[in-house]
Amino acid sequence: MSNKNIKKGFISCHEAGNICDRSQYKESSLWERIKLEMHILWCVKCNAYVKKNSMLSKLLKTHADEHSTHHLPKEKKEELEELIKSEK
Repeated sequence: MSNKNIKKGFISCHEAGNICDRSQYKESSLWERIKLEMHILWCVKCNAYVKKNSMLSKLLKTHADEHSTHHLPKEKKEELEELIKSEK
């Protein structure tokens, strides 16, 4: 395998972030998701970004599904504050 073919699979952190964001909305291709997975295997910062981004999206989706109002209940707010503190 030539170096050119090897380099095709690697992406920058900036591109990994873009793919991560698009993946949440099902806007990324299979090949992009594969490249993202390869990237986060060795990039600690992007791995953390993907995890936090996924967690935030799940929390927001859960909230939107459970509540029709635009206000976050006290319990959920406290849960988010604790989660943020534990990530620092």
